[in-house]
Amino acid sequence: MLDNALELDPQVALRPEPFGALAYHYGNRRLVFLKHPDIVAVARSLGEHPTLADTLLACGIAESRWPSFEKALANLRSSEIIRER
Repeated sequence: MLDNALELDPQVALRPEPFGALAYHYGNRRLVFLKHPDIVAVARSLGEHPTLADTLLACGIAESRWPSFEKALANLRSSEIIRER
């Protein structure tokens, strides 16, 4: 997944919250909690970088944390919050 080009789905709105953000998909009406500001920053930045790995580097995420981000983003992908570009 690190080599994939991803983006926030255009039908998704992120609402900032103290814990991170709420992601609402207007198409499928799913509401997802993003429980950490780092995952919010990554989700917002996905479309600005060629790959997920490039996004994680640009957001200053330590490589030791990448596996947990891959898992979280896989869940966001299955919820259609993010998608392939």
